[in-house]
Amino acid sequence: MKKEHLILLEDHIKSAKEGKQKSFNYLLHTFWNDVYNFQLKRTQNEYEAEDITIQSFSRAFDKIDTFKEELNFKTWLIQISKNIHIDLLRKKNASIQSKTTTRVDDSVYRIIDDNPTPEDKLITEQNLAQLLLYIKQLKPNYQQVINLRYFQELSYKEIAEHLDEPINNVKVKLLRARKLLSEIITSTKSKSTKK
Repeated sequence: MKKEHLILLEDHIKSAKEGKQKSFNYLLHTFWNDVYNFQLKRTQNEYEAEDITIQSFSRAFDKIDTFKEELNFKTWLIQISKNIHIDLLRKKNASIQSKTTTRVDDSVYRIIDDNPTPEDKLITEQNLAQLLLYIKQLKPNYQQVINLRYFQELSYKEIAEHLDEPINNVKVKLLRARKLLSEIITSTKSKSTKK
């Protein structure tokens, strides 16, 4: 990694520790492919790899305070991801059908998302019919969180209860869904201007 990238990364890690949404977005977008591709090699399953990646970022953002600057952030994320995968394999092997509950403490609610992001702005500017066509291009789990958040206007807590998932997973899914949706909108617009 180039020196300026390292400095930028360090700044974003520091800001994420202070709960800045923009930095969570940066970290997610910067390292998503690394974690996802790592899991895809391990699981050989796109859906499973994506699910573990969401859980990895959820756990990393929840425990960002414990990250030590002298470590490599990507390596730290991959290790979290590896541990989650191992836990899932153990659960599968043990054939435990009972749902595990994770203790929710105040730190889970730290990823605040009040300010509209550039992705939000792009999404809200779309004609509704056109927007629905864009949303249909997303994977079903992303379509679902977008629908619950923007059309049913549920809070993160309500979405988490509806999906029976930890609140941080919901936040990471929404971050990812918005990013993918804005990429679809942008690429479609650039194709139509070239015609």
